[in-house]
Amino acid sequence: MPKYIISTGYNPYNHLALEEYLTDHVRENESVLFLWQNRKTVVIGRNQNAFTECKFEKLRNDGGHLVRRLSGGGAVFHDDGNLNFSFIATERDYSVEKHLSVIIDALGKFGICAEKTGRNDIEADGRKFSGNAYFKKGNKHCHHGTLMVNVDMEHLSDYLCVSADKLAGKGVASVKSRVVNLNELSSHITIESLKTALVETFRNTYGKADEIVVPNENELSHLQEKFASDSWIFGKNKKFDCQISRRLTWGGVEVCFAIEDAKIADVKIYTDALDTEVFDKIVSTLIGIDYSFVQIEKCLSVFDDPKVRDIETLIKEKLFYGKI
Repeated sequence: MPKYIISTGYNPYNHLALEEYLTDHVRENESVLFLWQNRKTVVIGRNQNAFTECKFEKLRNDGGHLVRRLSGGGAVFHDDGNLNFSFIATERDYSVEKHLSVIIDALGKFGICAEKTGRNDIEADGRKFSGNAYFKKGNKHCHHGTLMVNVDMEHLSDYLCVSADKLAGKGVASVKSRVVNLNELSSHITIESLKTALVETFRNTYGKADEIVVPNENELSHLQEKFASDSWIFGKNKKFDCQISRRLTWGGVEVCFAIEDAKIADVKIYTDALDTEVFDKIVSTLIGIDYSFVQIEKCLSVFDDPKVRDIETLIKEKLFYGKI
């Protein structure tokens, strides 16, 4: 059964809490569309380093918010001119292609021809207006993303720290040069008209949809507190003994080790890669072993994932200078 919910507030911590609540409580045969907006907010990916992705002091001094979402991927800026969407369903009913058709068909109502490109973008006329990311909890999935309708481009570059390597890899010189607001492509599109169009195409795709009643504050309070906490946003403030980084084909990665008594006492992997689970598994596998490439290689050999092979090579080249 299709359902939708449209938030009328702008609190980013409430929205991430509600999104997780909806994901936790989605049932078989349900497909949920959640539309929401934040004001002056930088949202970083699940495995990103908050201190290197965002000009936090400037954002805070300007009255903005920094939040960390559950999905992987890179940092994005939200303001009143951006509309966020979340598609939530269990394994059987989850289809990114179907979700994208809802968005593309809605934009078609305004004469905008859009298409998915790269690993997680939606573009029109070769310029990006939407970034997408994904997370799952058991057999429950969430696909969410941004729709830039009338975003303030000056603030977009004010608060985000985008590496030169990332931009160079995309053949562009700045953040602003590779994105576009949808109202530049159609003078008829607004946040409100896009909300209406998305609900219409959602109903056309999934069938008659009922609006969900927003859960009360008590049901969401513990999740709101989590997303607003410094421990969630910034993580542990631990001193690492060695750090290495590189931009790879699947995203940027920074690996940090804390060494005590010749053993790996802690590991942190920062990345804007969309996949999040494999990095948590790498960390749990490496903590406590001897700090030697032989042991690291042995532990990482259990993973059948090209990203792990790239990290293994990076560790060998940068920390052990190619020597075993």
